Amino acid sequence: MKELLSIGILPLFVTLGAYQIGLFCQKKLKTAIANPILISVILVLGFMTLAGMPNADYQAGMTKFSWLLTPATVCLAIPMYQHFQTLKRNLPAILVGIAAGAVSCLGMVLLWAMLPGISKELAISLLPKSITSAFGVPMCEMAGGISAVTTATIILTGIIANILGGSWCKLFRLTDPIAQGVAFGTSGHVIGTTRATAISDLAGATASLSLVVAGLLTAIVFPFALKLL
Repeated sequence: MKELLSIGILPLFVTLGAYQIGLFCQKKLKTAIANPILISVILVLGFMTLAGMPNADYQAGMTKFSWLLTPATVCLAIPMYQHFQTLKRNLPAILVGIAAGAVSCLGMVLLWAMLPGISKELAISLLPKSITSAFGVPMCEMAGGISAVTTATIILTGIIANILGGSWCKLFRLTDPIAQGVAFGTSGHVIGTTRATAISDLAGATASLSLVVAGLLTAIVFPFALKLL
């Protein structure tokens, strides 16, 4: 194991293997709670605990693999291109929905930060919780937050959106694919977008557009939100 750690292979194998197990569980159980990302996170944490693998070693082994996050996010532009005309016709409504969602996400964190015992550092770390980590982590680091908390919160937010999003759409009778895409993309970033894509191609395309615009909008509003902390 030490030899594998020294060349950075073990963390990659563990991560990919855990995710494949998650996909297998999802196919077999066919339930939203059997989320591949959630399962893989639990398995990786369990392995690291049992094997005594330091987090620093795991992070070092996954550094190069993490570089794929940005190009993978860019690939979400493909469904947007395929449904360009439909998105263009509905752009005003889409932008209003994204703006409402992004501001609401920031506003909820600001309200929560007013509670006694909540440090400014923690509040900063939670502000970008609903945007993709490609946006959220750099914003957190520049503002003096805790990047590990931001990363964990972003992943958890996406998983919750992925698992519960379908039920929430039914509860609020959100049946239009464009409205569903805005909801998933704005609140659940990339992980939510994968759930929207499973609903329909149009919902996935709208979610892809939403996560990008929500990230940009949050980056613009973020400095003003910091002044309120």
